[in-house]
Amino acid sequence: MIPQAECRSLSKVKCCLSFCSLWVFPNQSTRVRLSSADPPPIFPSGKARGRMTRHGKNCTAGAVYTYHEKKKDTAASGYGTQNIRLSRDAVKDFDCCCLSLQPCHDPVVTPDGYLYEREAILEYILHQKKEIARQMKAYEKQRGARREEQKELQRAAAQDQVRGFLEKEAAIVSRPLNPFTPKAAPETGPDDARPGASAGPTGKDKDKALPSFWIPSLTPEAKATKLEKPSRTVTCPMSGKPLRMSDLTPVRFTPLDSSVDRVGLITRSERYVCAVTRDSLSNATPCAVLRPSGAVVTLECVEKLIRKDMVDPVNGEKLTDRDIIVLQRGGTGFAGSGVKLQAEKSRPVMQA
Repeated sequence: MIPQAECRSLSKVKCCLSFCSLWVFPNQSTRVRLSSADPPPIFPSGKARGRMTRHGKNCTAGAVYTYHEKKKDTAASGYGTQNIRLSRDAVKDFDCCCLSLQPCHDPVVTPDGYLYEREAILEYILHQKKEIARQMKAYEKQRGARREEQKELQRAAAQDQVRGFLEKEAAIVSRPLNPFTPKAAPETGPDDARPGASAGPTGKDKDKALPSFWIPSLTPEAKATKLEKPSRTVTCPMSGKPLRMSDLTPVRFTPLDSSVDRVGLITRSERYVCAVTRDSLSNATPCAVLRPSGAVVTLECVEKLIRKDMVDPVNGEKLTDRDIIVLQRGGTGFAGSGVKLQAEKSRPVMQA
């Protein structure tokens, strides 16, 4: 029997299950169970625990399936689509290459505003052309094999027609047959007389007729995978649109301090400024590239200054709407940047 004063000083947690009640005190030494024969309590995770854990995240007597429990069970089960919001560390800077994710030394931009290192994008285009040539060669080889197969089938069909015609010609007799004359029985060997003799192929012929059924490529129903004709167009790795080397525009960033070398410039958080207004450029600042000069300016400068007379302020050439390329920038971690920093992973869904 526990004294009343001690019960007041101890905080207790009650775990109610079917025909089982467990009282646990903070010192983990005093445990009172209604019946010693009752099994230990089963928690929502499916495991029997003899020691109570933190009740803030492992509620054992709650009538509500909390958001935390749902997330934990979803991650453990392997089913359901998972969403996660990315932080600022998971997003590249506006002056980094979309392929190497490193600050660009010789940057070029596509008409859609994706920034690449010249060496990286040229290597990608060369690799894509080699891959297209390889796929086209495999497609032509399969196409030639199918053409030969069709010719072989037509040749076999023509031979069958000739064979059928000759058999019908040989069946024509010049004298009537006597129906009372018995036909000569075919000669049979000693092996054929046995009741258990097999009429199937033997030896090497049997290996060709009955391939290994446990190897997918040797089963009678297995056929070569039909290849589709590959596209000869090289696409942008980010936008998926057609990309040519002539579409790449050189980009010239204006450094914040021209006296600092490239290594020292990379270590800084603010590296470049607008070529006209000298405003600092970052992921929070919408930027644009002027095609004639390759200068990088802010969109605010474009709207307030450049669009009035449509003249490049760096070299004085005339501009068109196509000459103003808006740079695709990363997010800042805040919703106000207008960039969605969210990753989604689709997994199988269980349906009842």
